[in-house]
Amino acid sequence: MAANREDTLRKAGLILLLLLAMPAQGLSAPRNYTIYDGVTLIDGTGAAPKPGMAIVVADGRIAAIIPASRWRGVPGPSDKVDVVDMCGRYAIPGLIDSHVHLATDPDPPYERALLRRDIFSGVTTVRDMAGDTRVLADLARATKLHKLDGPDIYYAALMAGPQFFHDPRTIASAQGAVPGAVPWMQAITNETDIPLAVARAQGTGATALKIYADLPAPLVAGITAEAHRQHMLVWAHAAVFPASPRDGVDAGVDVVSHACMLAYQASAAMPPQYHNRAPVDEDRFKDGTAILDPLFADMKAHGTILDATVYVYEMMWKVPSAAPKPYCTLALAEKIAAAAHRAGVEISTGTDADTAWDKPLPSLFDEIELLVSKAGFSPLEAIRSATLIGARTVGQDKQIGTLEAGKRADFVVFSTEHPEWRPLLHPVQNLVLNASDRSIDSVWVDGRKLVDRGRLLTLDIANVCERADVSAQRILTRTGLRVPSLWPHIP
Repeated sequence: MAANREDTLRKAGLILLLLLAMPAQGLSAPRNYTIYDGVTLIDGTGAAPKPGMAIVVADGRIAAIIPASRWRGVPGPSDKVDVVDMCGRYAIPGLIDSHVHLATDPDPPYERALLRRDIFSGVTTVRDMAGDTRVLADLARATKLHKLDGPDIYYAALMAGPQFFHDPRTIASAQGAVPGAVPWMQAITNETDIPLAVARAQGTGATALKIYADLPAPLVAGITAEAHRQHMLVWAHAAVFPASPRDGVDAGVDVVSHACMLAYQASAAMPPQYHNRAPVDEDRFKDGTAILDPLFADMKAHGTILDATVYVYEMMWKVPSAAPKPYCTLALAEKIAAAAHRAGVEISTGTDADTAWDKPLPSLFDEIELLVSKAGFSPLEAIRSATLIGARTVGQDKQIGTLEAGKRADFVVFSTEHPEWRPLLHPVQNLVLNASDRSIDSVWVDGRKLVDRGRLLTLDIANVCERADVSAQRILTRTGLRVPSLWPHIP
């Protein structure tokens, strides 16, 4: 009898354990939904704008994108719902600058200012193309953990031939150590243990390797294969010297930078090294760019993305008494970018140069405008390059880059209420060519609204002003200085 009772109790305990292990039906915790209602959606795929849509966000991700009239069917009866009226506004995915240099010669206050301006401007992701990864890792962590207002940062560790590391930029990026001998800036030779070199680079937290200069084709191919084996992306200059553009593409690099470097494929002979190289032979392009058509076909077949950086060629010619002179004209850079686009090569929006620190918008907007006005892109194609293709350059197109269900809620909303949008005949064209800083209504990163009506929500402006006044008075008191009034004295 006691044995039967014990057996019954054992069975009852087992049933109870099984019941506790089963998922509770209908008992899931209520979710918090935010509905951005009535917006005109530009989803980043190149598709036409869709008016009257609702972006449904929960837990930092897009739960649904549906017509505004249908969103009420998404949240459950116990869920909390916050509805934001977006009528008259345009939403696009967060913008991506696929070529920045935040930490070539690290200056943390300046870097933080640039990152803050990016967020104000709707830039939610940047691809850093080599610098001091000690600093970059810190910045990337701070933005990811919301300790610093700025875009997500994906960065590279650099590899090049030994002679490249006399470049003063590498000395600045390796301060306290030897350039070429640190994991983020490695000199590569035929004797290098490539698997170990790639593993050292990966240990910096880098997303990719950047193959920069002074490497022959076999080493470019070997580095690329090993990086992919270790699940790293490979970014490269379009010409590595002596490796040609075709060598890099055939090696399988994921992204090549600088449109004009592709022109070296037409050279009678590749320059043997990066520094002191001959400029592009522009005479070969006086009748067009057909000489590069086989290269473009190769890039399209391999899925190689071109980070064209048209803007940097504009800036090169503005440097007074530049030595050496720029290796290529802006006109040829525009011509090559346009030809690559016509050939079906995917092109991202990298800049490689900043606008002046006091300009309200970063240079990404200049790059987008150049692609439309000089390289034959439609406004929707330029937005796609600045969103979806940018996401592909950092291997994150399953998470960001388009507005669709399941992806992170990184998006930017533009207001059309300002005069630069009028007449409102071609709003997408106005967005690309005429938008100003005041056009940017709001910015979300990971579902967090960081900018609202042009105001950074994480910054207490009143507190900043109060602290500035207190600090100024303290300085005047300590120094005995007086600040004369600039107003005329009226007796």
